[in-house]
Amino acid sequence: MLNVVKNYISIMRKEDILKFAKKNNLQVSENELDFLYTFIKNNYEYYLKNPNLLDISKYKDKFSSENYIFLNNLVNKYKRMIIN
Repeated sequence: MLNVVKNYISIMRKEDILKFAKKNNLQVSENELDFLYTFIKNNYEYYLKNPNLLDISKYKDKFSSENYIFLNNLVNKYKRMIIN
């Protein structure tokens, strides 16, 4: 699974994040987009190997409340999938 994710992340663009947000009816600011893109690119491998360590609460101030709630739910969903 790590190789599939690694391949996707290597070609991922900010536009991909915007498409995902639009598909989920979210408005994403430039700052949120920049933070998410950089965070994913720099940290995905570590958190895929250690999903239980991912806690986005320390980044809450980087997102609107609506986007934070959505992301927190999304992270928890994928953590359960990876751990199980």
